[in-house]
Amino acid sequence: MGDVSERFWAKLPDGSRDALVDGLSQSELQSVLLDVTRERAAKVKPARLLQRWTQDRFVRPSAVDPRALVKTQQRLWELLPEKFAGVQLSPLAPLGTCSAVATINQHQIVSTIRGTEVASDPTNELAIEAAVRRRAGEERVHLAACQRVVRAQPFDTPGFAAHFELFVLVSSARDSGSFRTEAELLIDHLSFWHAVLGEKADLRFTLFKESGLRDRIEDTVRPALAVPLTEDAERTKSASYYAGTALAVGVPDHEIGDGGFTTWTADLLGDAKERCLTSCIATEFLTAIPT
Repeated sequence: MGDVSERFWAKLPDGSRDALVDGLSQSELQSVLLDVTRERAAKVKPARLLQRWTQDRFVRPSAVDPRALVKTQQRLWELLPEKFAGVQLSPLAPLGTCSAVATINQHQIVSTIRGTEVASDPTNELAIEAAVRRRAGEERVHLAACQRVVRAQPFDTPGFAAHFELFVLVSSARDSGSFRTEAELLIDHLSFWHAVLGEKADLRFTLFKESGLRDRIEDTVRPALAVPLTEDAERTKSASYYAGTALAVGVPDHEIGDGGFTTWTADLLGDAKERCLTSCIATEFLTAIPT
């Protein structure tokens, strides 16, 4: 991507890059790009459209039966505790939602020419909504959403696609000391995933760095759960993404979800005392698990 980009900029007059990145307002840049896109769209022929439909991984329909997926969605919403407010998210988010909050490379996001990006992770979006509600005075915020997302990075893992659906939880509250808040949020999330997966639920945690949270997991979280909570001390995935603690959600031989504590609401509100826990599952993976 870098070499292609540099070859493109080399074809333009000196100063073009600075002019496009910093020299134009968002509305001016948007107008220029809309003009370019309109003219390019006018040249698209039906044959080319058909070719793109069959070859472009971003637009190909999902292989999942939507009737089965809807049943999964309905069950998830029915099991969701009342304390979690459902949020119907837009398919678009402000440009930088993932790269600014979760430090994801923007190349992994489908950006638009209107200063937005195609939704790629609803946990980021719900964290922003949670920060808005916390700033408005809500003492503890629990949010849930189900959203189809698009990821731009190529996948070579069987079953992975450019677009898929996630059911996510995000909770945010102020630190009450001794990791009590973190323990309470973990119980809320893990109890829900146990309700979804039943007795076969495989719930795991990883402490990327030691903290007092281990004591709360032992004396508060584990006793509150009806299924084992297993430590995965070997995990290294997402060690720089989550703030010290990560979760894995699934059933034996099928990991279908992920989660962990983040600094997102703390960063958004400029308050280091804010605590934010996220967790999610891929609904298509859940639908595919044999019952």
